[in-house]
Amino acid sequence: MNKTLYRTEHDLLGERQVPDEVYYGIHTLRALENFPITGIPINTYPGLINALAYVKEACALANLDLGLLDEKRAKVIIQACQEIRAGKLREHFAVDVIQGGAGTSTNMNANEVIANRALELSGLERGNYKEIHPLEHVNLSQSTNDVYPTAVKVALRFEIDHLVAAMDILRLDFDKKAKEFADILKMGRTQLQDAVPMTLGQEFSTYAVMLGEDQQRLREAALLIQEINLGATAIGTGINAPTEYAPLACQHLSELTGTQYITAANLVEATQDAGSFVQLSGVLKRVAVKLSKVCNDLRLLSSGPRAGLGEINLPPVQAGSSIMPGKVNPVIPEVVNQIAFEVIGNDVTVSFAAEAGQLQLNAFEPIIAHNLLNSLIYLRQGCLTLAERCVRGITANRDRLSDIVSHSIGIVTALNPYIGYENASAVAKEAYASGKGVAEIVLEKGLLSKEQLDDILRPEVLTQPRRAL
Repeated sequence: MNKTLYRTEHDLLGERQVPDEVYYGIHTLRALENFPITGIPINTYPGLINALAYVKEACALANLDLGLLDEKRAKVIIQACQEIRAGKLREHFAVDVIQGGAGTSTNMNANEVIANRALELSGLERGNYKEIHPLEHVNLSQSTNDVYPTAVKVALRFEIDHLVAAMDILRLDFDKKAKEFADILKMGRTQLQDAVPMTLGQEFSTYAVMLGEDQQRLREAALLIQEINLGATAIGTGINAPTEYAPLACQHLSELTGTQYITAANLVEATQDAGSFVQLSGVLKRVAVKLSKVCNDLRLLSSGPRAGLGEINLPPVQAGSSIMPGKVNPVIPEVVNQIAFEVIGNDVTVSFAAEAGQLQLNAFEPIIAHNLLNSLIYLRQGCLTLAERCVRGITANRDRLSDIVSHSIGIVTALNPYIGYENASAVAKEAYASGKGVAEIVLEKGLLSKEQLDDILRPEVLTQPRRAL
C-alpha cells in the first residue's frame, strides 16, 4: 500500500500538512473542513470553473502588459488556466458551493490549483510558493471581491446562452405543432368552462410566442450581467491595482470569452450591488412560471384518456403505475412543473441573499451563484426534455375535438351579432336543458337559414374577428 506523502504549507493561522497529490493548498484544505454543507463541490458547475480560469488568465495578461508579472511566470499561469478550461484538474476544485467568506474559498482554491500547476509546468515541485505564489502572483492586482462576482457573471452569461438556445428548440417544436394543428377546430375555455371556438393550432401558437418573449427578456438580463467590477479589488476603490489595470483586464476577458464585458462606471457601487443577479433571477422565475403553466395545459388537455378532456395525446414514455395496468402518466410535463417550483424557490433565496448585503460587500454571493446556476441548468434541461420527449410526439384527437365543438353551447356566442343577445341566451338555455345542438335549435326557431348558419359557423369565421355586418 502506497504511503500518502505530504507537503507543509502555512497561512496566518499556522502550518498544515497538505497531501502532496492534490493541487490545492492550505486555504482550500481549511475550507473543506469548515464547509461540509451540501457535499456539492464547485466543480459540479464546469462553467464556473471555466469562468474562474478565464478571469485568472485575463488578470495575468493585464499584469503582464503592465510589467507587474514577468513573462516567465505569466506564461505558465496562462497555460495552467488554459488547461483547466480544457477540462483538466477539475477534481481539485473541491470546496463546497455554499461557503462563508463571500467566495474567498473559491478564489483561493483557484489560486492554489493554478499556482501548483504553473509550478509543475516550470519544472518545480508543488508547494514551492517562493517561485510562484497563489496570492503574490496568481492573485496579483485582485481581490476575491472582484474576481468571484466577475467569474460568477461569466459563468451565468454562458449558461444564459445555453438556456436561450434550448428555449429556441422548444419554441420551434411548438411552432411546428401550431402549423400541424392549424385546421383543427376546438372549444376554447375560460375558468375551465366552455368559451368560444378556436383552433388547436392557435392554442399551441401561444406557447411558441411565450417562449420567444421570454428569450428576449433573458437577452436583456444578460446585458446587465455583462457589467463587471474586475479591477475593483477589495471594495471598489481599486487599491493595490494600477489605474490602467481594470480596463486592460476587462478587455482581455472580453477577447478570451468572445463576449463584450464592460467595466462598471462606479466600482464601489458595483462591488456591493447584486441588482443584476436579482434581475436575472426574476426573469428565470418568469420563464419557470410560464413554462409550468404550459405544462399544466398539456396535462389537462391530455387528461383521461377517456374520463378527462382527452383532446390531445402525449407520447407514452414509461409505464404509469405499479398497480394499475395500462396507465400512462404525463411524466415529462410533471418533471418540468417540478423544475419550475425549484426555480421559483431559488428566486426567493436570491432575493433574500441580495437584500442581506451590508455596506461595501454582499457576503452571500455563493448562495446566489448556486441558485442561479441551478435555475439556468434545470430550465435548460427541462426545455430540451420537454421538446424531445413530449412536444414532438403530441397528436390531436380530431374526432373528439369535433364532437365537443358540435355539442358545445359555447358556439352560440358567435351568433350574437346575427340573432341578438336575448335570442342567443334563449338558444343556449334550451340547448343546455334539452341536450340538442345549438345549430339545431336555431334552425327550429327559424332564426337563421341553413345557408346563413353554415356560413357563420365556418372555422375561419369562428376563430377570427368577424367581418362587418
